[in-house]
Amino acid sequence: MKKIVSSFLISSILLTSTVFADPVFEGHAEYSDQYKQDAQELFTGEIEHLERKDIINMTVSQVLDGSINMEGDEFFAEVTNEVYGDKGVIIPKGTIAHGKITQSGDPKSMGRSAWLELAFDYLVTPDGREIPIEGKMTTRLHPAVETTKIIAQDVGYTVAGGAVGGFLALNWLGLEAAIASQGYTLAGGAAVGGVIGLGMALMRKGNEVLIAPGDEIRVKINTTVPLPVYKDTALKQHELFYPGLDINISNIEHEEDPFGELNTITITLLISNMSDKGFSGLDMALVNDYNKVFRPSVFGDTKLMFMHLNPGEKKVGQISFAVDNINRSFWLTFFDRRSGAAVTKISLDNAYRNNVSEKTKKKNLKKRKQKTNFKKEKDLLEDI
Repeated sequence: MKKIVSSFLISSILLTSTVFADPVFEGHAEYSDQYKQDAQELFTGEIEHLERKDIINMTVSQVLDGSINMEGDEFFAEVTNEVYGDKGVIIPKGTIAHGKITQSGDPKSMGRSAWLELAFDYLVTPDGREIPIEGKMTTRLHPAVETTKIIAQDVGYTVAGGAVGGFLALNWLGLEAAIASQGYTLAGGAAVGGVIGLGMALMRKGNEVLIAPGDEIRVKINTTVPLPVYKDTALKQHELFYPGLDINISNIEHEEDPFGELNTITITLLISNMSDKGFSGLDMALVNDYNKVFRPSVFGDTKLMFMHLNPGEKKVGQISFAVDNINRSFWLTFFDRRSGAAVTKISLDNAYRNNVSEKTKKKNLKKRKQKTNFKKEKDLLEDI
């Protein structure tokens, strides 16, 4: 009987252990060549280095306002110019950068402006790679530069005050008094005016800082990072072609509009229409990577804007487009007049990389640097 009970208990324990034991998952792993194939399609196999002191041009994706944003706030920026090593591109345009506001300063008296310091810790490339970096950017001027700038502005205020003071003395005391006193009344008036001007200079407050999408910032790299070199074919933007319609872009210039805004892209191109369709200049537009459409601008060469391009004809010339952000990617697009559908899309990035001279590229970059302005305009409604 004991043997029977023992056998029953042992069987029960074994059964229970089998039922409640941790499940065992079975499977297998397979090696895939997909990543290797992707790397072979994207990269040349050579390695370059993003060096310390290298500069990357970027534009922020949202407004950074010194009067609203705080230290520690995160934001994203986008690389606006490809970064080259000796053997090719190592960071393509469109790469996303993650950043934080590390320090900030409020506007001070004597015209000292507010400032922001930004730090960047990683990049995300268009092919999905995350690259750790150390980068910094500040809107703060060097103390010597800022002092010189403030002195120049304050002298302006003082001179202006002196001119106003002399004018008031002449009006209040009259020309005869000025002659009788051998000009001392004017000198006295100018001195008083100068004091008023100096007081204005001491009391005035600097500007708030504002960085908005489209403003180009220059980020200095503080680390060395090894990076693979991209193949030219990997960076080529997708294009759309219509049989017989050939467009060759030979130059792309960044220009100011009549109001001083650097928002105009002027393209030099050759169009050969051996297709079965006719086109006009008004069938052309620039379309950016957000699918926003920009029609030709009247502030520029309008020869191609008002052209008629019949089958069998060729046209050479320039055409200008006013855009909202000159740093985005654009496609020169021809639309079918009846359906409104795009029939040809030519990438400006592709043309800029392959056809535009280094001289023009440097000229465009210089213009963009000159237009950097991180001052927040005063709200006209504040004083109402």
